[in-house]
Amino acid sequence: MNKPFIQSILSTLAGLGFMLVTTDGAMAQEAVGLPALNMVTQSDGSTTYSLSLQILALMTAVSLLPSLVLGMTSFTRIIIVLSILRQAMGTQQTPPNQVLIAIALFLSLFIMTPTLTAVYDEAVDPYIEKQIPADEAMTTGSTIMKSFMIRNTREKDLVMFSEMAGEGSFENNADVPLTIVLPAFITSELKSAFQIGFLLFLPFLVIDMVIASILMSLGMMMLSPMLVALPFKLLLFVLVDGWSMTVGSLVATYASG
Repeated sequence: MNKPFIQSILSTLAGLGFMLVTTDGAMAQEAVGLPALNMVTQSDGSTTYSLSLQILALMTAVSLLPSLVLGMTSFTRIIIVLSILRQAMGTQQTPPNQVLIAIALFLSLFIMTPTLTAVYDEAVDPYIEKQIPADEAMTTGSTIMKSFMIRNTREKDLVMFSEMAGEGSFENNADVPLTIVLPAFITSELKSAFQIGFLLFLPFLVIDMVIASILMSLGMMMLSPMLVALPFKLLLFVLVDGWSMTVGSLVATYASG
């Protein structure tokens, strides 16, 4: 059953954090460690952890969340393209950094919704319902995330990091380790972001050159070409519906499946 957008995202993140800090178990039989930091072996052979260790693991997972958002989603490409666009328009700090980050974050959520929904349906929800163990849920969730990253990573980058790691070819996406997928995905994202930024920069550069040439021919050396070109660049961007074109193009660059 399809879940609402916000509920699916929040439930996925909460479930992943819960999976990192707890394991299934029955009544404790044997405890190892300090009273506040102990591991308990259950009758079925599984291990549970004290509340202090669970809180420590949860805080560690929360501290790593920004890095995961930057390294495993479309956030990096989007924020770089928007930053280059702002610089090309010459609007200095408009839109401000907070607005650009908010736009990049919500666009990333929009792009990642199918992937996060699949993680929730196939890994988080079955684990919460005690249908699968934690290790299987983590494996399933990481496989889905790897599939998204590999679909949007250049084969050349994957081969490069695979060769540097001394690994051979892989039969499917599940066999590719995260230690290879993550750097290859980030490298590919950077290259794509700068390619898109270059294409966005060209029309504004042409306007700057035309305005500078006109001012020089008129002998207005003391008048800043950037100041005169700014309203023309804003007018061009508004007339072509630049924000919709930019956002739509960014979303379209990602393979959905």
